[in-house]
Amino acid sequence: MICLALLIFCLIEREVRRALLPATGLVGFYAFDNRTVRPTGRLIFFALSRIRYLPAHDSSPPQILVPEPIQLHLLELLKIAPAQPRWMTE
Repeated sequence: MICLALLIFCLIEREVRRALLPATGLVGFYAFDNRTVRPTGRLIFFALSRIRYLPAHDSSPPQILVPEPIQLHLLELLKIAPAQPRWMTE
């Protein structure tokens, strides 16, 4: 199980870095710091951990709330549409 978790961790880091090319870093991982930082798996998961999910109720579908620009940028780099979860596209 740990090996699988590490594989996913590394694949996400690799995909973000590959999508960034030719740039090597992102701004926005640290509050009040505009340094360009090379994205690591830990920074990516920490930034994405602050995403909020609004579950479905009555007639409204579930929504993923993306309040921070770094989260939106990471989701774009990973080719994930925050407005429409994958289970709704099938």
